[in-house]
Amino acid sequence: MKPYKEMSREELLACKEELDARYKEAQGKGLCLNMSRGKPEAMQLDMGMGLMDALNSDSDMKSLDGTDCRNYGELEGILEARALMADVMEIDDPAKVIVFGNSSLSIMYDTVCRSVTHGVMGSTPWCKLDKVKFLCPVPGYDRHFAITEHFGIEMINIPMTESGPDMDLVEKYVSEDASVKGIWCVPKYSNPQGISYSDETVRRFAALKPAASDFRIYWDNAYAVHHLYDDDHDELLNILEECEKAGNPDMVYIFASTSKISMAGSGIAAMAASDANIESIKKALTIRTIGYDKVNQLRHTRYFKNKEGVLAHMKKHADIMRPKFEAVLAVLDQELGGLGIGSWVKPKGGYFISFEAMDGCAKNIVKKCKEAGVTLTKAGAPFPYGKDPHDSNIRLAPTYPTPEELKEATDLFVLCVKLASIEKLLEA
Repeated sequence: MKPYKEMSREELLACKEELDARYKEAQGKGLCLNMSRGKPEAMQLDMGMGLMDALNSDSDMKSLDGTDCRNYGELEGILEARALMADVMEIDDPAKVIVFGNSSLSIMYDTVCRSVTHGVMGSTPWCKLDKVKFLCPVPGYDRHFAITEHFGIEMINIPMTESGPDMDLVEKYVSEDASVKGIWCVPKYSNPQGISYSDETVRRFAALKPAASDFRIYWDNAYAVHHLYDDDHDELLNILEECEKAGNPDMVYIFASTSKISMAGSGIAAMAASDANIESIKKALTIRTIGYDKVNQLRHTRYFKNKEGVLAHMKKHADIMRPKFEAVLAVLDQELGGLGIGSWVKPKGGYFISFEAMDGCAKNIVKKCKEAGVTLTKAGAPFPYGKDPHDSNIRLAPTYPTPEELKEATDLFVLCVKLASIEKLLEA
């Protein structure tokens, strides 16, 4: 079929009539499918059940240095958990790592909150400033944006390129505006586009010259080991090392967790930063907690043992996820390729496929899918304040549905893309 934009009005109307009939038939199926969030499916969760057997009532509950993990203390986390997460995050010194609870999102929330109420390493608390701004690469992670919006921080869109955020814009904002205090980043297999930052992009981040002394890069390396292809995956330059080389050792916070490695709600999460940042954060943590769940930390280290154990486990995840991604991409290629009404990127890892519809069509596509029984992420979600300036981006999450459900959901999605695109063209 030729591109929709080359069709006459009569051809578009004839095509719409056929699609309307197919859509009405789809509505009659009573579907109830969900592709809205990047959740692991049950088989992936089942793979980690051995974690529950790593400890039992007869287990030695002491860490390598003799710490009794059932008791208070070890604010930074037990030694072996810090070492494991340092390896996963590619940090050469475990002393630069703190292991927290089960959620890296909680660490990020607390880090922003602490900056608002008490400042950053002695800076003026952000709550006492007239204006605080964050840079937000878009499309991006909606939960990042929800944190900064929650604290009343102004968010500025930074377009993504094939190699990461538009660094010309990032450098301009950071160097010229002292009210810019941070930037959200998902540097590897970005949410939702699956883009990994190039070496040049990482080095430019490390070499930033902020107008604000308390500017920080929020480096959420959520998909550090989440490859779909063992023989073709992306490698990320170490941002902490690059910041040290550039004379900016304190400029970055790195976050990661095992939430999509072991169990989604019961993993361990960690933060890496410079020695000075770590010491400053620990002072606040001594007031917040006496220590995090060391039993869970011990369970994870006994089960995975080291990074090699984590990578072997992640290959099993990839074997489950890869066919799902390839199935969705195959339908997109077959049904929408050459029609000129959408584009998408084939990710090498992560949890999402980012779809770019024609301008002004995303909300209508999501609405049509919902009315026929398939729930997608809300249109606009990957943008600050939920406002996509082009109303074009849709985040697809292929991981949770079964293969059979995924086929039905993707078939309906492409049908809705076609219908919404034709309706848009007929408006012109």
